[in-house]
Amino acid sequence: MLAKQVLRSGTSIGAYVVEAGCAISRKEFLAKNDIAFKECAETLYWLELLYETGFMDKKRFDSIYADNQELLKILMRIVKSSKERRT
Repeated sequence: MLAKQVLRSGTSIGAYVVEAGCAISRKEFLAKNDIAFKECAETLYWLELLYETGFMDKKRFDSIYADNQELLKILMRIVKSSKERRT
């Protein structure tokens, strides 16, 4: 169950980023990247649960979690700069 949740949220990040790249407006671009950001944050939550319940060892968790945190920071910058350009 937990693994399916992390798979769902983790793979949806890329799907939303691809959709954002095909956006027909800045508003749509921002909306898709904002959803990708939220999915990325959700994935961090599921990864923490997988680790805390013993389904993932520390080495694997640390690596995947760090990569996901970097992706979250990138998406946060994209969303923030997109919002700044709108105003």
